[in-house]
This record gives sequence, C-alpha cells and structure tokens, in this order.
Amino acid sequence: MSETSHILVIDDERNYLLVLQTLLEDAGYTVTAINDPETALAFLEESEVDVVITDMKMPKVSGREVLERVKKNWPHIPVLIMTAFGSIENAVDLMKYGAYDYITKPFSNDDLLLTLHNATELARAHRHYRLLQAAMEERYGVHQIIGRSRGVRDITTMIERAAPSRSTVLITGESGTGKELVARALHLASPRREAPFVTMNCTNLTAASMAEELFGHEGQAANGAIAIRRGRVEQAEGGTLFLDEVAALSPELQIRLLHLLQDRHFERIGGTEIVQADVRIVTATTRNLSALISEGLFRDDLYYRLNVVEIPLPPLRERREDIALLAAHFINKLVHENNLTLKTFSPDAMNFMTGYEWPGNIRQLQNVVERCLVLVPTEIINVDDLPPEIRDEESQFKSAVDLLPVQLDLADTLEKIEAALIRRALVRADLVQVKAAEFLGISKSLLQYKLKKYSITGH
Repeated sequence: MSETSHILVIDDERNYLLVLQTLLEDAGYTVTAINDPETALAFLEESEVDVVITDMKMPKVSGREVLERVKKNWPHIPVLIMTAFGSIENAVDLMKYGAYDYITKPFSNDDLLLTLHNATELARAHRHYRLLQAAMEERYGVHQIIGRSRGVRDITTMIERAAPSRSTVLITGESGTGKELVARALHLASPRREAPFVTMNCTNLTAASMAEELFGHEGQAANGAIAIRRGRVEQAEGGTLFLDEVAALSPELQIRLLHLLQDRHFERIGGTEIVQADVRIVTATTRNLSALISEGLFRDDLYYRLNVVEIPLPPLRERREDIALLAAHFINKLVHENNLTLKTFSPDAMNFMTGYEWPGNIRQLQNVVERCLVLVPTEIINVDDLPPEIRDEESQFKSAVDLLPVQLDLADTLEKIEAALIRRALVRADLVQVKAAEFLGISKSLLQYKLKKYSITGH
C-alpha cells in the first residue's frame, strides 16, 4: 500500500465516516471524509483521489448516482460501494456498471483493508499507465514530426484529418523517412489512443510464421486442452495495427488480410472459431505497390482497401530546409537521453549537411548527429568533424548518382541535377544570389535566367 494513496469516503452517517476515517488513517492512507455527496463530487473536481468509497443509500444523491458521475468524469478511479447486508443484490448489480467491489455493513476491518489495498494497486496501475501514455504522446505525437517545409505541413494536416476515422492508411516513402513515427502519431491523435498500438514488420519471416504472428494459432496442448496463442490482430483489439513493409506479405496472407478488412473478423491458424476484430489497419511500404500489382505480386483489391488514405513521406533531400531543425532536435534529444555534452554545428558544417543527399534520410541524419556528439571533443562541430561522405564533394556527387535509376532520360535528369545544385548553392549562400553565383562559377545574370527557367525562388 502506497503511503500517498488518497481515499475519499462518502457517507451521510457521520459515525460511519469517523470510524472509517480512523481505520484508514491508522493503516497509512490519506483520507478525506465527506458526509454530503454533492460536496464530495465537487471535491473530486479540485483534488486528485485514488479510490472512492461511497455508501449506497443516501437521501439526496444515491451511491449509484455517485458511481455514474465518477465513472463518467474520472473513469480511472475505482469505486467501492458500502451496503447493508440486505442490499447485496443491488450492490452486485452496480458492479456491472463499473463499481470495483462492494463492502457489507457491518464490515470486517481485514476484508475492507484487503479490498482497498487491491483497489489502490489498480489505481496505481492506472496512474502509471497515464504517465506512460503522456510520455508516449510527448515522444511520438504529431508535434514530434519536425520541420517547416511544405511536405511536413501536408503530413501533419493529413494526420489530423485522418486520425478521427477508422479508415485504413497507407504510408509510403523511402527507408528512414519516419513511417513508424507517422503511424504512431496517427494512433495517438485518434479516439483509439488509449488502446494498444501494435507493430509488425512483414519482412524476414516465412509465410507460415508470418501468418501465425499476425492471426495467432490454435492447437492441442499436451493435456488435451485447446492451446491458444493470440496474434498481432488480437493484441491490437480496439487500437491500431501497424504493418510495416506490407509489400512483403505472401499471396495467402494478402487474401487473409483482405478478408479481415472486409469482414472485420478472422480465424486463428489451425482454429475454427470466428474472432471479431475491432482494429484499425495502418500499413507502410518503401516499394511501389502499383508496380508490384502490374507484376502480379500484389493484389489490386487489397491495395485499394489499404490505400483509402495515402500519406507520402518526402525524402530528406526534398526538404532541405528542415535539416537544421532536425539536427537541433536530435542534439537536444540525444544530449538529454545519453547525458552528452551539448554541441552545435558550425555554419560551414551545416552548409555541408544541408547540401548532402542523405540516402538514409532522417535515420542517417540522427546517426550522424549522435556520432558527432560522441566523438567530437569540442563544443563546435566543424566541417572536418563530419563523416567523409558528407564533407567530400566527390562523395556527395557519387552518392547522388548512385541513387539514380539505370534507365533515365539524360536531358531531363541533367536539368533536375542542375536545378538541385542551384537550390543547394542558394541555401549555402543564405539565398544571396551573388554569392550563390560565385559558388556555381557562373554570372549573376545566368543564375537569374536559370532561376526563372526552373521556377526557383531566390532573393
């Protein structure tokens, strides 16, 4: 029993109030005893209480009304009902409406204290869960999607609009762009936030093991009983199931998932029982599902079911204005979590960071920031402290070329590369055109011509 457990006792009989208050305070609880239910309910508005103990029969407000008000406004608070022996049936009936337990008058002190101990343990579990939930929202909420680029604004808008529904969501983008973060933010912004968020990566599993992992299994135990193992769908009941790399699902699992989405029920592997499923499906992929459909590797009917709402995540190289913000965010996060010394990137180092192509996207940026925080002995991270692939112009160019497909339109690709180089030069020059032209080795007038050609805004 926690010494900080706060018990609110409500009874219109002052003698019972005094007896209960003395008993519970002697047991180490903090007790507030109130003989008027309306006053007690008003007290709950102003004070944090772990458990409510209320008499069932009171003249103005009954114990049932107290229970209903508490469950409506403070559903996490366990409510114990005190009742005379002859009203036990009514008290048991109240448990169907959310009462934690009932206590008969006259009560046994030991029985009361045992019941109260269990109720306070439940209250403590609820309190820890709420703290964990708050921490999850702080860590994975929409506000953790860092950036001011148009792409980030579009993502947060789509999350806010899609979150209230149970519609399926498909998150697309390259590896390292933050697909799971978006899925978690979607869950935490939804009415399902109190229920589980369950993840499953669909790669690196055989078709059979993936089926059992997703839908569970029924079989006969050694003693002849039916042994049940619940899969990810059941674990996510009432909440969100996030399937990462959904393109890796086998043809059989694609059919099973399609039936789940259509029918809202399924059967465990090896079982015959129909299991109802109230779960929202969010999926993600780095692959082009439309191309896989054309190749006969992914079902088009499943694709349309999954792609009710698509949230495409841009690669980091297409949101360069967010790189400095993300780097600062990771510095603060890593310094706090790992007790590291606070450091900052020099302007020149940040220019190189902004100009790099980041094939590993946000995940790669976080790793680079952490490496610099750990290895750089000074408080300023300079260009020479950056990994070779970031500070070396030839390596930067090679990494960009390696990302290009083998078959491409050369003229169109060269124009895209030229436009990208001009954007990078402008960023490094703080949008000063004269300075950007010097970086590129061209005249200001030629730069202005190309800015107009590629519809690039410069100042």
